[in-house]
Amino acid sequence: MSTQTVVEPEPAATPPAPKRRVTSLEVLCVVLVVALLAQGRLVEWLDVPAIQTGATIFVAVCVQALPFLVLGVLISGAIAAFVPASALNRLLPKRQSVAVPVAGLAGVALPTCECAAVPVARRLMQQGVPTSVALAFLLAAPAVNPVVLVATNVAFPNNPGMVAARLVGSLATAVVMGWLWARFGKAEWIIERALRRLPEPDGRSRWRLFFETSRADLVDAGGFLVLGGLTAAVLNVVIPRAWVDTLGEQIVLGVLVMAVLAVVLALCSEADAFVAASISGMPLLPKLVFLVVGPAIDVKLFALQAGTFGRSFAIRFAPATLVVALVCAVLSGLLFLGGA
Repeated sequence: MSTQTVVEPEPAATPPAPKRRVTSLEVLCVVLVVALLAQGRLVEWLDVPAIQTGATIFVAVCVQALPFLVLGVLISGAIAAFVPASALNRLLPKRQSVAVPVAGLAGVALPTCECAAVPVARRLMQQGVPTSVALAFLLAAPAVNPVVLVATNVAFPNNPGMVAARLVGSLATAVVMGWLWARFGKAEWIIERALRRLPEPDGRSRWRLFFETSRADLVDAGGFLVLGGLTAAVLNVVIPRAWVDTLGEQIVLGVLVMAVLAVVLALCSEADAFVAASISGMPLLPKLVFLVVGPAIDVKLFALQAGTFGRSFAIRFAPATLVVALVCAVLSGLLFLGGA
């Protein structure tokens, strides 16, 4: 009589225990505990004028820019959730050469800082708007909106030509850069996620998409805002003020110095006119260069662009924008200020 061998089933493999991840809250708690234990030593290290100045500049840059960054991500989320791509395409002219200046003029109606314009420009690209048109809006909105123009008029009450010169110089910068991108720009310079088309949401998911998009954009852009503010603070401490005073005595060097300062200081466009007006002894033309270059490109904006559109885009777009803004500011100054 044959016997059958009964094969017992092997016990099921125990799934590996999930690895515990360290959260940002735990990291923050550890940092706070270390800071409390070493507060005496930290006070000694931080009680240095240069560090205090840098910390003040860092906080000022972030505090100035954060409300406008929040405004920008809310507008970005609203565009993604409530504005269909077909509507945007109907509103814009079909020819990019005409749509670019239209986008520049649209910046007059939307008072946003440069931090806010970056996520809005990305959302426009994702909605099918041509890249050159979105970039023209990105450059125009922070510089030609009514809030900035009124602030400029208040900062320069005895020089009404500064308002017109800033408006024309900044708008020309946006339009020229849009046209240059339409002619020479390449889509592969921008990271894929910045151009990825979003599906049209239905009625129930629009508010959810609005909140999720706004939250993601805020987290994404906020980190690069902090990086840009930190860079601006370090550079402000490192560069001696005596160099600025000496070079500002000559008009050509003054123009170059003010352009560099605009990039380094990374001021909000709603406040930069008061800073420019406070620099005594500097002619109007270098101050105008400061006002046109700053909203177009600075270290904070470069960090935001690199994080949003990719490093390949930023290292090409930023230097070209600096050159175009410098030239447009000088020409506008010669036209409205007589080179003063």
